Amino acid sequence: MSSTNTEANAEGCAGPSISDYCDAAAETVEKFDRFNELLNTNAPIALTPKRCVWSLNKAKLYRYTPVVPEDQLKPVPLLLVFAIMNRPYVLDLRPGHSYVEYMLRHGYDVYLLDWGIPGPEDKDMKFDDYALEYLPRVVRKLKSITGAEEFSMLGWCLGALISTLYAALRPNDGLKNLILLTAPLDFEDKSVGGFVKWVSDPKFNADRIAETFGNVPGEMIDAGAKMLKPVENYFGTYIGLWERLDDPGSTQAWHAMNTWVRDIIPMAGAAYRQLINEFYKENRLMEGTAVIRGEKVDLSKLRAAVLNVIAEADHITPPCQSERIMDKIGGDDHTVLRVRGGHIGIMAGRGAEKNTWPHIDEWLAARST
Repeated sequence: MSSTNTEANAEGCAGPSISDYCDAAAETVEKFDRFNELLNTNAPIALTPKRCVWSLNKAKLYRYTPVVPEDQLKPVPLLLVFAIMNRPYVLDLRPGHSYVEYMLRHGYDVYLLDWGIPGPEDKDMKFDDYALEYLPRVVRKLKSITGAEEFSMLGWCLGALISTLYAALRPNDGLKNLILLTAPLDFEDKSVGGFVKWVSDPKFNADRIAETFGNVPGEMIDAGAKMLKPVENYFGTYIGLWERLDDPGSTQAWHAMNTWVRDIIPMAGAAYRQLINEFYKENRLMEGTAVIRGEKVDLSKLRAAVLNVIAEADHITPPCQSERIMDKIGGDDHTVLRVRGGHIGIMAGRGAEKNTWPHIDEWLAARST
């Protein structure tokens, strides 16, 4: 074999050079820096203009600045009510992907109730307070601002439970339309998995937890939610981020959602105890034995039009916990909307603007005249 051929073969089989390895290492370091930044910084979120129009204790009512002329606003204002142990700005996650922004563009006068962060002095707050102290005051303020006698309310997660209690107990307050999103209302099936299976165990002592902590730490609630899907929540989400680091759209969406997920807050101890003992374990709402501030909750008195939005892949609130309410409530305008997706994804995920928001708008617009 000639020396010329030997040199050619050697060149053809040559591997990466030291320079190639250095470039690859530099790229990996830069990728790690971006990964770490996304993990440990907050994205710009909740940027839709708004102003506080009412407050009580930690709670605040915000009115978002309308984007259509006043004479083109729908005459029935929309009140958004989120859960008490998460921040509500998931409804206004980021510019270009915000449910609030979407509804403003479609002519709604949008209000948001932010429950705030409970302090030690709030440990005795219960669903009684949220449903019959705070919401009625919010509604009165909303009516005084808008001059409207009727309003619509969208309740998400425990916000849907609170909204349902209010709607059944105060049917004459002007609630015209009630939208329930992934509503945890019916806990008859203890075998479905998730929270209901855990907390129904006789060894699960909500009283001791509340007595020990006062307010139940957000970290505890967050850990429980993540343990429903531990591999996905503790590993999968970060692997997915790493694989999509070169996609700006995906990383921006992930960053915004992670900012919200990390912003955990405690839950008032008395409300936690009530949720576990009276609702999850005893299923009082559906059994007709729930009593709020001395008033029996009769679901047949709920007369508003109801849109029940159910997430088909919801592991936080399985569909069976939202379905049977439609057989219990009064009125004759009931609609069920089933959406592919999970507890948060159906409203804040990438497909929400196509698969969920337009259907809510279509239903609500027809009833907001």
